[in-house]
Amino acid sequence: MLDKVLIANRGEIALRILRACRELGIKTVAVHSTADTTLKHVLLADETVCIGPPRSQQSYLNMPAIIAAAEVTDAVAIHPGYGFLSENADFAERVEESGFIFIGPKPETIRLMGDKVSAIKTMRAAGVPCVPGSDGPLTDDPEHNARLAHEIGYPVIIKASAGGGGRGMRVVHSDAALFNAVAITRAEALSAFGNDQVYMEKFLEHPRHIEFQVLADSHGNAVHLGERDCSMQRRHQKVIEESPAPGLSDEERQKMGQRCVDACLQIGYRGAGTFEFLYQDGEFFFIEMNTRVQVEHPVTELVTGIDIVKTQLAIAAGEQLPFRQSDIRWRGHAIECRVCAEDPKTFVPSPGTVSLWHPPGGPGIRVDSHMYSGYSVPPYYDSLIAKLIAHGEHRGAAIARMNTALHEVVVDGISTNIPLHQEIFQHSAFKAGGTDIHYLERRLGLK
Repeated sequence: MLDKVLIANRGEIALRILRACRELGIKTVAVHSTADTTLKHVLLADETVCIGPPRSQQSYLNMPAIIAAAEVTDAVAIHPGYGFLSENADFAERVEESGFIFIGPKPETIRLMGDKVSAIKTMRAAGVPCVPGSDGPLTDDPEHNARLAHEIGYPVIIKASAGGGGRGMRVVHSDAALFNAVAITRAEALSAFGNDQVYMEKFLEHPRHIEFQVLADSHGNAVHLGERDCSMQRRHQKVIEESPAPGLSDEERQKMGQRCVDACLQIGYRGAGTFEFLYQDGEFFFIEMNTRVQVEHPVTELVTGIDIVKTQLAIAAGEQLPFRQSDIRWRGHAIECRVCAEDPKTFVPSPGTVSLWHPPGGPGIRVDSHMYSGYSVPPYYDSLIAKLIAHGEHRGAAIARMNTALHEVVVDGISTNIPLHQEIFQHSAFKAGGTDIHYLERRLGLK
């Protein structure tokens, strides 16, 4: 097993990684910005290194500073968590060239799947169903792009090839709007991702967002851990996730899960990863692959009993997967609520000092959070401050437990989106299951 791991992240995922390392007897190094000196994982780590000022570009995105921190602390590996540099192929490459282990896929795999156009081509070749689209980047020829749109059929969606996190996409319903939509999306993509390449896909009007979790080692073994339904979204950002997906049959699960496993083997995938699909009218359409651990990984851990982060560490150490597909069993149902420091109605971020933090408890409740009473939520980073996860023997039991947890949790001093979660759990449509990705925005009057 690895001797010492540097955690190149912050917040709840950094604490999650530290706990996994502790269980495996691995020493930890926490890197942090000057704004994060009192983060829980920083206070608990074996060693700490300040890597820069609060702004992400000067700290958590500062590759030389992170690699230098690994050098001075004699770390052997770097875990990027999610966000920040977790899917940056250049960072993974620099980590390995500097003599460290990158806890994630090979740089060339990250690069292949990070470009949405090349990812779609790769998945088509692997037999994974994809959304009808341009099968390549759009040109500067408006007439060519209009012909493509007619062949695909309106409405279409223009997406940035290097996009992610719900950014760099625009829905188009007519020829009249197409030219400007392509131009604006190109400009946004160049500004946000440094790459102005865009492509076109059919816009599915009532899809669900269903993703499959995979694990693969460097010895030619791969498994899937089933699916998660992440359809409860606002502005392409996930709000609630659950596993298994309501209404999905065992046959559909095994069929798509095996296709994902086959794709992993075909591209030589290593580590934890997620295949994301739109699901409509009984059909799956691949949209992207996330080459990292997901925010919502706890729901899969609870229904399978497999620790995804510890498995990541074992794979990085060169070990084989300790289980095969036939060993995977799914038990019960799990639901996760993302708790964010933001106004529940306007969604404006709400940084500040948490005067009182009282997490919920009881049977089947898990809380992943770096918060504590007196902690100051900084204004520089993502607003996620906690994840509440409920597990029950069936979906109704998980919903009942989450309902209790949402009314038991206390966060004073800042605003959070907990009232929004409490409201959603009273919706008859949510209780029935199977809502599409546009449901929440329609309910909130945002569409």
